[in-house]
Amino acid sequence: MFTTDAFDYINIMDKAADASWLRENVITNNLANVDTPGYKRQDVAFSGILERELGKGKYYQTLAKRVQGLNTHLDDLTVESYTDAANYSYRLDKNNVDVDTENVELASEQLKYQLLTNSISSEFKRLQTVLK
Repeated sequence: MFTTDAFDYINIMDKAADASWLRENVITNNLANVDTPGYKRQDVAFSGILERELGKGKYYQTLAKRVQGLNTHLDDLTVESYTDAANYSYRLDKNNVDVDTENVELASEQLKYQLLTNSISSEFKRLQTVLK
C-alpha cells in the first residue's frame, strides 16, 4: 500500500473492492448450496466496518481528515465472511438460502464492484493528468 496522502482514497477504495469481490464469492457459494440440507447462508459486512472506522474521527473533522486517519490504520478494515444463523429457515431441510434474494444481492454487489473499480481507475487518471 502507498503511504502518501495522494493515495488515501485509492487505498480505501481498494479495500472496499476487495470486500466486494469477497462478498460476490460468498453469495455465489450460497447459490451453489441452495439445495444442501442444513446449509446456513454466509455474508460479508464491510460497509458497517467502514462506517464504524470513519465514525471514530472527531465530529469536527472533515471526511478527508477521517480518511487520512483511517489510511494509517488500514489493518482495521479487515473483512471476513460470517454465517447468517439468525436468518431463520422455513424449509424442512433447515437451509436458509433464498435464491431470489441471493440473486438480487449478487447483482447489487456486481454493480458496486464495477463502480469501485471505475472510481479507482478515475483516481489514477486524475493523478496521471496532474503529472503531465
